[in-house]
Formats: sequence, structure tokens, C-alpha cells
Amino acid sequence: MAVIPFNTLDTLDPRGKRVLLRVDLNVPMKDGVISDLTRIERVVPTIAELANKGGRVIVLSHFDRPKGKVVPGLSLQPIATALATALGKPVSFAHDCIGPDAEAAAASLQDGEVLLLENTRFQPGEETNAPDLAAALAKLGDIYVNDAFSAAHRAHASTAGVAEHLPSYAGRLMEAELAALDAALENPQRPVGAIVGGAKVSTKLALLENMLEKVNVLAVGGAMANTFLAAKGYKVGKSLKEDDMLDTARQIIEQAKAKNCELILPIDVVLAEDFMAGTPTAVAAVTDIPDGWMALDVGPETVALLKTKLAGLKTLVWNGPLGVFELPPFDEATNAVAQEAARLTKAGNLKTIAGGGDTVSALRHAGVLEDMTYVSTAGGAFLEWLEGKVLPGLTALSTTLERTIPV
Repeated sequence: MAVIPFNTLDTLDPRGKRVLLRVDLNVPMKDGVISDLTRIERVVPTIAELANKGGRVIVLSHFDRPKGKVVPGLSLQPIATALATALGKPVSFAHDCIGPDAEAAAASLQDGEVLLLENTRFQPGEETNAPDLAAALAKLGDIYVNDAFSAAHRAHASTAGVAEHLPSYAGRLMEAELAALDAALENPQRPVGAIVGGAKVSTKLALLENMLEKVNVLAVGGAMANTFLAAKGYKVGKSLKEDDMLDTARQIIEQAKAKNCELILPIDVVLAEDFMAGTPTAVAAVTDIPDGWMALDVGPETVALLKTKLAGLKTLVWNGPLGVFELPPFDEATNAVAQEAARLTKAGNLKTIAGGGDTVSALRHAGVLEDMTYVSTAGGAFLEWLEGKVLPGLTALSTTLERTIPV
């Protein structure tokens, strides 16, 4: 999917204007305590820039899945405090995202002030992109800025519908995401490679097929690699595999050959009889996996091969761990390859763009989250972009709409 043209904050003077800003504050929270502030921290630059330039910033976000009903435990009010701390300035809160309370709060804003509205998914029309909700949201602002790439794959009222009513711009996080995506697959420095891990071929099929069109080298890890090994006729013991995807795996192998894409599968694996901490392990070639054992990580020879391949790349796209990284020692391959990618990236020899699924957690576990060129926290949107799908939230930002406000 080509990255669409979009307006940036460089062409916007927000002074005195009500800026309706869609962000993603869907942070992990338990008992009112936020366990990871990453998503809040990543939207601070856009909020701060708009406020410092005199914009009246009205922040929109969803939180969890209340399914169109008011669920007090899923209110954004506690997040307003964390956002204020991260910004270093007060953030007021409105107990609805539309209607009289929201309108009054938005109207009372002064230049440079920030308001957070209540969870957009409390509204039943949010996830159906109801025109009346989009219009009600648009009524609150003069300008719309989308800084929530992580929600761009959803055609919701706050991510797509509202952009039909107001001049629309990409925030700094959205701009960074799109620049990273462009560098990853649309206009990459070649050779370009991809590491794709995960449990099931069925959930990554579209991604794998799109990667074959884009990359020079495609490495498959995780439990999904077992399906490929079984498709090649290897016995994989009691390893997780998808018997109904064997023909599909064979087709992907043939497609890779036809497209001159080097497909790398594990050549050895780390085995265990039981999936539990402290269980005895063994290393075996993929041609010699015994009955009753399961592959839970790729082996040291595969790690060495992947390191060699990394040295020949200019761009790397990473989605998914190579093994069950949550349970040592089955994190060793992911850690080793991630650390080598980080070393090459810091040396300026490799651009590494990562994201989706457990990738962020895996890279954090490996201690290299901050060392990659770009790590997306977008999850589903990042995956759908890798699959080549159209993302409604991005389409809504297209500059061809020509709804801009001159500087």
C-alpha cells in the first residue's frame, strides 16, 4: 500500500483555533494504575506543539471496548492526570465527548489550554462511523488533527468520519509512523528483509504474501515456522502446527522461489517435552525432531544464519518473536537476533522498523526497544499496513481533499 499524501503541522497555524486532536490513550491499566506510559508519552510532542503555538487543544481517544455504553471503569478521567503530568501543564476533562458538557468545555478553552474528552467508544455510533456522531464531534473544533495511527485501520467516527467535516492534518506521531512505513517497504534502501514470527500461518497469511512482493529476504520464525517445516515433510513432534495450512505453506514456498525472494526457515530448533519453566531442553536439526518433543525457539545455527543475513541488508522489517520469548530459555534467539539488529542499526548500517503483536514486548525484553530506527506501538494498524490493506484513517487525511487552512 502506497503511503498517501497528507498535510502536516508545518502548514498549520493553530493560534486561537479549536484543534480536535485524535490520539490513542488506550494504555494498559489495572486498578486505576497505568502500567505502561508509552502511548501517552508518544503523543505529548503533538499536544505540546499545538498548545505552545496557541491552539486550543481538544483531545479525543477511545479506551478499551465498552461497546457503545457508558462503563465507569473505562472512563478516561484517570488518564487526564497522567497526561497532565507528561505534558507538564493542566489538562481539563469533560464527562462526555459530544453534547452540552463537551461543547461548553470546548468553548471555554483559552489559547494554549488542553481538554480531554470522555471515551469516544461510550458512544454507540463511534465504531459504526455514524454520520451524526461525526458531525457532533466536528462541531467542537475548527481543525482536525489525527495522531492515532494505531486506530487508522478502523473507519470510526473519530478516526475517519470527522475528517469529512474539517480541515485535516497528521500529527507528529502519525507523520513519524508514515515516514517509517515509507522507509520500510514503499521506498526502502535495498536489500530489504523481513522477520515474521507468530503462532499461526493463518493469521499472518496476507502479511506473508505481501512481504513476498516487497522484500528480498523473508525469515519465518515462531510456531508458524513449524507449519512450514511440516509442509516440507519434516516431522515436528508435538510442536504447534496447522495441518489445514500445509498446502498454503507449500504455495508460499513456491511463490518465494517464483518471486526470487529468499525464504529462510529454521535449520535447527530448541526443544522441550513440556511447556513450563525449568523444563529440560535440547537442540536438534529440523530433520531430527523426536516424537513427543515440541519446538519452542529457533536454534543457535539458525541464529547464526540470521545474523549473517542481517549483515547483508540495508532495511529490516520485524514483526513477531522467533520463539516463546516470555519463557526463558526460549527467548535466546529473539534476544540474540534483536541485539544484532540493534548493533547494526546503531552503527548506521541498517534501518530497522518493527511493530505489531508481541514485537514491542519482545524487543523491550531484549533490551533494544530504544535502539531500533522506529518501533510502532500501533498493533493492528501496523499489521494491516504490512498486509497491504487500505487504512481508512489514512485515506481521510489525504491532501487531495484540499481542506486546509493557510499558514
